[in-house]
Parts: sequence; C-alpha cells; structure tokens
Amino acid sequence: MWWAAGLYLGLAPLLLSLAEPLTLPALQRKISSTPAMQNSGSQRTILTTSPPRTVTFSRITTFSASHRLACKLLSDTENMKLFGPCSQMHGHNYKVVVTVHGEIDPTSGMVVNLEDLKASMKEAITKPLDKKDLDRDVSYFTNIVSTTENLAVFIWENLQKHLSATVLHKIKLYNTDESSVVYRGEIPAPLTVVNAWD
Repeated sequence: MWWAAGLYLGLAPLLLSLAEPLTLPALQRKISSTPAMQNSGSQRTILTTSPPRTVTFSRITTFSASHRLACKLLSDTENMKLFGPCSQMHGHNYKVVVTVHGEIDPTSGMVVNLEDLKASMKEAITKPLDKKDLDRDVSYFTNIVSTTENLAVFIWENLQKHLSATVLHKIKLYNTDESSVVYRGEIPAPLTVVNAWD
C-alpha cells in the first residue's frame, strides 16, 4: 500500500486547494489545469492511480521440420533400441508458444511491442528452422541429438539474441498435439567438489 500513501501525499495539496465541492468533474478540471498534466511540447506527464501491473503475454508460431533421433556415439541398432521408430527420418509440424512478461507500458498498454515480437520470432524460429532438416541444415545439431528438449533450448537461445532476458519468460514447444516441452532458460548450478579432508 506504499503507492496509496504516495498517491495521497501527492494529491493532498491539490485536494485541499479545491474551492468547489469535491466531485469527479471538479477533480478532473483541477487536475487538467495543473502544469504537470498539461502538454509541454513533446513531454506530457500522466497521473496514474495504481501501481505498475505485471502480466504475461504469449504468441504462437508454427514451423515444419524433419529430423531423426540418433546419437552419433551409438550404432543404428542401439539408436533404434533407444529412440524406436523416431531413429528413422521423419518430420513434425511444430508449434511454439513464446511467453514474455513485464510491466504494462503506460503509453502503449503492452508488455512488448507486438510487431517487434513477431519479427523476433521470425528471425529466431521460422527462418532457421522452417522446412529444414534439423540434423543437416542447423549447425547447432551437428553433435546434439535433435530432441524436442534440445530444440526448445536452441529456440530459447536464439530468442535471447532478439529479446531482453528480463522480458523472455518461457517457451512451450509442441512436437505433437500430445507432447510438449516447457523451457524457461534454467541452467543447472555447477557441481561443487567438497574436499572431505579440509
């Protein structure tokens, strides 16, 4: 409630200076006549009566890509045993839900500019992945198995090149209607070796 106290202290002189009865129209006239509320060239001060609101916003994009699940350290037989039919070349129609979060901008009313978000998703997801063979066309997967989990990490890292780390909240990647991965950029803490003889 700190903001309510600040609001009260900021408006107290204004409210006390009202010569007419305290009605909403009277208050609006008084506020609009104060220098802080008037246009001064290109700068205008906006009175807000509530604290900043933090929200999440999600946008969906899709892409199609082919791949096979195969670890280069394993034989074809071992890969078949580990990954089943997915060890053979196949494709998916992927769906990616990109979620951003932050305070609502008082001017635009948005967390992030929608046109900027669309452009970032196109650069980070569609261009490098759509209609590609993930294992052959995307260098990231040269030595990394192109599982949905690893693909989610790849997309996250690409999005970070275009979006602020404080804005990007999570991604949810579907490889089928029944299967999805959620990634929030988590990096496991490094292992700490404790010397028992100290």
